[in-house]
Amino acid sequence: MNRETRIGVALVSGLGALIFGLLVFGSLGGVDPALRPIPVGEVLAVYEPHTRYGAAELRIVGWYAELAGDCVGDSGGADASVAWLQRECPLRVLMSGSNGPFDLFTLELYGLRLAAPTGRPFPPRAGPGGPNLQHEQLVFVGHFDDPAAAGCIPERFLRCRDTFVVTDYVGLLR
Repeated sequence: MNRETRIGVALVSGLGALIFGLLVFGSLGGVDPALRPIPVGEVLAVYEPHTRYGAAELRIVGWYAELAGDCVGDSGGADASVAWLQRECPLRVLMSGSNGPFDLFTLELYGLRLAAPTGRPFPPRAGPGGPNLQHEQLVFVGHFDDPAAAGCIPERFLRCRDTFVVTDYVGLLR
């Protein structure tokens, strides 16, 4: 074996040992709790989620449902700076289970209300009318207690604070 071959074998062996060390020592710390998705059922079990979670960025996992066709309610009022947060339709929620069918009453009672200032970070509709339930769990990133809640009408102030303001979502690997 010549000198160049020995150097090459030593470099490959050293690189292998470095990667092995990174894998072993990197797995010792565990997952950062801030990055762990919280099941939506755990969030729904808390009275007034804004008091427990504040405005911290969270990742909440559940089944997304949207009701636009049968949704009856206002568009949030004339103030565009808070209309997106206090509007009643379309109703977007995160459910703890995927067994339906879901109607307006069920979604409002058992779902975590979702909103977004731009209305964009939501999955596309599966069908043209009726409830839209994605058939996979999704992880929504966002926060409670949005500053815009201060502009909501008094009757909806607490609901605005407890609405999960979505910034992004991803599919959950099974």
